[in-house]
Amino acid sequence: MQRRWQSWRDQPDVLGAPLSVTGRRRLVWSTAVLLSAPAALILAWSAWNERTLDGFDDRVEAVDPRLAHLLAGEQLSPPAPLPPEVFATAEVEIERPMTATADRRWEQLQPAFMQRLLRIFKVMQDEHGYELVLLEGYRSPQRQAQLAAQGTHVTMAGAWQSYHQYGVAADVAFWRDGRVVISEKDDWAARGYERLGQVAEAHGLTWGGRWRMRDLGHVEWRTPEVQQAMRAARRAPPAPAFEADTSGNTNTP
Repeated sequence: MQRRWQSWRDQPDVLGAPLSVTGRRRLVWSTAVLLSAPAALILAWSAWNERTLDGFDDRVEAVDPRLAHLLAGEQLSPPAPLPPEVFATAEVEIERPMTATADRRWEQLQPAFMQRLLRIFKVMQDEHGYELVLLEGYRSPQRQAQLAAQGTHVTMAGAWQSYHQYGVAADVAFWRDGRVVISEKDDWAARGYERLGQVAEAHGLTWGGRWRMRDLGHVEWRTPEVQQAMRAARRAPPAPAFEADTSGNTNTP
């Protein structure tokens, strides 16, 4: 018996009858939905899921219109530097290794970012009663590589992959009773970090407290120019290991 092959248009539906035009259309639409579902789920997950790395999330916070005129107005001056030894205590070293050798020079930050950060310092103290201290501002690519070498629990960003390298990121903590307070286990500090996040985002900065690997004292300003430079750095081949920094920088405030 000669076997007759049927085209897909002649294939029967589940009831045994040939597919109608409406049935074929439903089949096409159902197939398209099934094929597009994985991509839709991936996009939804990307939008919902918080990123882990500083500098790898390109979303930009909008500036609160009520604060925009303040950022363009009065120019604030950095606070007086604190003694270096307050950043070299055992408590600070446990919470943030290598803080004693961090760069806390305000002039190393981009001027516009520095003003936003100083405005945050002012609002936190005047409106919320929290005095902030700068733990680290600019970070050299050599230091970034050294921190990355300690493991992902310290940072997952390599050289030129953190906003610190571009002078538009800062790590801050609180100053209370003559000492630096970093630990979020301190209820007072935990409340302060929440306030910090709110104030920083109102000033158009990104707060590390919203990442999966939270960095509560970290804020950064995602300018288009820096974002472009960081994308290029991510595409570049891995840089060779950096030698020790012999520039003579004492990293004092």
